Amino acid sequence: MKSKLQETLERKSKVITAELMPPRGGDPIRSLKIAQLLKDKVHAVNITDGSRAVMRMCSLAMSKLLLENGIEPIMQIACRDRNKIALQSDILGANALGIKNILCITGDSVKAGDQQETKSVHEFESVRLLRQIQAFNQGIDPTFEELADQRTNIFSGAAANPNLRNQRSLQSRTRQKKEAGANFLQTQMVMERNYLIEFCERISKPLDIPVIAGVFLLKSYKNALFINKYVPGANIPEKILNRLKDAKDPLKEGIQIAAEQAKDYINIAEGIHIMAVKAEHLIPQIIEMADINLEY
Repeated sequence: MKSKLQETLERKSKVITAELMPPRGGDPIRSLKIAQLLKDKVHAVNITDGSRAVMRMCSLAMSKLLLENGIEPIMQIACRDRNKIALQSDILGANALGIKNILCITGDSVKAGDQQETKSVHEFESVRLLRQIQAFNQGIDPTFEELADQRTNIFSGAAANPNLRNQRSLQSRTRQKKEAGANFLQTQMVMERNYLIEFCERISKPLDIPVIAGVFLLKSYKNALFINKYVPGANIPEKILNRLKDAKDPLKEGIQIAAEQAKDYINIAEGIHIMAVKAEHLIPQIIEMADINLEY
């Protein structure tokens, strides 16, 4: 059976996904309560994997817990922390547990996190991870001719950054991901609609790969300045910074900005991916304000 995400994209219907960080501890209840708020609002929920190089519950466990609660996960796998044998094992394990969607990412530098003495692995990066999933889906074993216990059935995707101004590099990297087996792209936050239009028209459409555009909730002017300074690939323009700076209620203004972007971007790309770090409970409000209906 195909995932809801795959079926929706193949029907050319608009996709809505959201991002959820696993708990920083052993109890998933708080994260599951937030996930329940998203259940009938999005097609699937991304579970991050050590985002910003900060320890949290593994994406594999949290993705399985979502499945058990009737919510489709997109399991992120970062290459930073595990060698290829561990990554291969996680892919096979995810498939066995019924997790059908995997987003392949290289992973943020450990220097961005709170345990900077940690050693990175990076035996794989996102393209090699995509190739590994493609091989498993074809029943190819890493050392023998074919997998002894059946092939996998994973719908793999990759990340993209339309804000990157080196178009040649962006196009080349996106093509590599497509050829390696990426079925969709989820972008980093996009604050300039022209960058998204340019990326879709010049890169993703010629490659025939659907784009789920990143919408990010900015909670305040100070929050936006921090993101511009410390988050790789972020590019929040002055006009948005000024809206937050001048707002009587910055959080309300941030929700309004995100809703405006969601309503706009879903008509430019094949869908939207909403991120609200440590404020995921506000994602349903963003969707409601954007007046977007979930399509199946």
